Parts: sequence; C-alpha cells; structure tokens
Amino acid sequence: MIDWLRRDRGPPQIVLAGRTVPVVLRRHARTRRMTLRLAPDGSEVRVTLPQWGRTADALDFAQSRSAWLESQLARIPTAAPPAPEGTLAYCGETLRIAWSPTLPRKPRVADGALLIGGPETGLPARLRRWLEQEALALMGADLAFYCARAGVDPPLLRLSRAQRRWGSCAGDGTIRLNWRLVQAPAEVRRSVVAHEVAHLVHFDHSPAFHALLADLFEGDLPAANRWLHREGRGLYAAFG
Repeated sequence: MIDWLRRDRGPPQIVLAGRTVPVVLRRHARTRRMTLRLAPDGSEVRVTLPQWGRTADALDFAQSRSAWLESQLARIPTAAPPAPEGTLAYCGETLRIAWSPTLPRKPRVADGALLIGGPETGLPARLRRWLEQEALALMGADLAFYCARAGVDPPLLRLSRAQRRWGSCAGDGTIRLNWRLVQAPAEVRRSVVAHEVAHLVHFDHSPAFHALLADLFEGDLPAANRWLHREGRGLYAAFG
C-alpha cells in the first residue's frame, strides 16, 4: 500500500514496498508532458513536468505509477562489495578478482582477471581507488577526443561520486563525470562524455544540441542510452 507523507508541508515522499522515498519535481520550459523515473540508486523518484504543471497533478501521476516504481526499486541490485575470487566490472567486462598477498599491490588486468596483492583488509577501498584512477585517465582521453571534434578547448574534468547523475556541465565549463561509468562498456561511457561536450557548445537540449551530439558521437547513441537505462543501476552494486 502506498502512503503519502508531508504532502502539504515540506518535500513530498512516497512509501514504496515499506521504504520511504522522496519525490523530486523538476520543471522544464521545453517539457510538454510529465515523465517519471527512479534514480539509479533508488534514492528518489523524479517527476519532470512543464513549467505550468501543477504539483498536485505530478504527485498524483507518481502515485498512479506506484506499482511500476516498486518494480523498478526491486531491480536495484543489493550492494555486494568486491572480495577475493569475486568479480568486478571494468569497461564492460566482468573480471575475476585474483587476490594474493604475494602479488603486487597495484592492480593489473590479465586474461580476464584482475590481479591484485597487498593486505586483504581494505581491498574494496583499493579497488575503488584503482577504478577512479582508470576512470580519470579514460574519460580524460574521451574528453580530449570529443573536444577536438567539437572545436573547443578541453575544460576542467572532475570525477563525480553522485548518486543521481552520470554527468554534468557547469556554467564555467567544468565537466563532472560519474566515475562508475568506467565499469560500463566503452561506448556507453563515451556517449556520456560526448553528451557533456555538446553542452559546451549548446547549454540546453535544443535541436542544435542533439544535432551536434549526433555528429560528435561515433557510436549508436540510442543503444548506449538503452544500456544505461537497463543496466545503469547495476553500476552501484559493488560500491554503493
């Protein structure tokens, strides 16, 4: 059963399968109809609506889709920190974690395995640092590539640990990219980088923006978007 909390005072919330989840309303000038989605980590329900949309209608819309929201919430994988002989996603591959105290501490990929040494205590933290370092290197190269295509100078790149966004482009040009994308296939990661580079030229989602993005990205953009929509929540499983 769905119950609404604080509908008339403070941020609205919805209870999904016994869990209280905030509802965030986002108004956009170019939006013509309401859309609904669950944040990748299940932390919030997002309703996008036109500027003229009524808050009550948006909340009713979310409530009417409560069964769908609960099904999406159930699909979010349970956190499973990496462990010896477990697995780790990297660039679309599933690597076996081959840990041994006799191996070098610096991880190395070989034959479908991630070889790593050092103490077993703190292994998840070391693996996360390694993934973040790989993300910075790979995304930095992606950024330089797409900026060259767009004819703009590469901006400052920062990694994001956001729970709700894959990427963003700030007003000063700084691009932030979610480090978890290093676990996704390369074409998926690159599609997000290309998206943010297109925002350096068009700070909106206008037809001109989409035309530029189509020119910049060499892959199948709809397929990359579908992958993120279908598999994106799984990128949070190992490290939350």
